[in-house]
Order: sequence, then C-alpha cells, then structure tokens
Amino acid sequence: MKLIKFNFLIFISFFYFSNAYAYIGPGMGLGAIITILGTIGVLILSIFAIIYYPLKKFFKKFQNKKKNTNQKK
Repeated sequence: MKLIKFNFLIFISFFYFSNAYAYIGPGMGLGAIITILGTIGVLILSIFAIIYYPLKKFFKKFQNKKKNTNQKK
C-alpha cells in the first residue's frame, strides 16, 4: 500500500508546476540558440543529401547513356 501511495505522489508531482525564478545568462542563451539552429541545419542538410545524391546518380547515368548513343552514330 505504501508503494502505491509513493508512486501516486511521484505521478502527481510531474504535473505540479511552480516558478523556477531561474536566470539564463547571455552565454547560455546564445549557446542554446546556436544548438537549436545547428540541429535544424543538420536536419535540412541531411534531407537535401538524401534527395540530391540519388538524383545526381540518375542524371549522370542518363548523360552517360546519351554520350554512348552519340558516339556510336
């Protein structure tokens, strides 16, 4: 029974909010902003790379096929 009460108190404590009155200095704030922008940049570049390289390979194959047909004539 004690364990159930303890777990219930922990569960309720996750939903109890109070003011922290914390100060984030300019160094920490700037570091957080740069981290967020870096993460967004990495996501955008990875999506670009996933799309770009297969298209590059396809067009290179298409151009090589076109060169081969022109050389045979």
